[in-house]
Amino acid sequence: MGGKFYCMTVRMNIDCNGCYQRIRRALLQMQDLDSHMIDRKQQRVSICGAFVPQDVAIKLRKRTNRRVEILEIKEVDAGTDPAAAGGGLKLICE
Repeated sequence: MGGKFYCMTVRMNIDCNGCYQRIRRALLQMQDLDSHMIDRKQQRVSICGAFVPQDVAIKLRKRTNRRVEILEIKEVDAGTDPAAAGGGLKLICE
């Protein structure tokens, strides 16, 4: 893969708890993802990890039978701190 770390934001139609669970289950089955966040009110899904963004969008579309609109893709080098590179991520370990 070349060490590329992506943070992608997509818009999906999340109508009910069933839709939410279907999206969540599809994301949990994908191996290359480090983290995800599903925002029901904004109807957006944020995905971070070492993956090919187009492939993840296609898999998400096929597994959920929902339209997936890619809003933003940020690329961060795996060797640098994502927060310092403008990725917007801050990891806190206690």
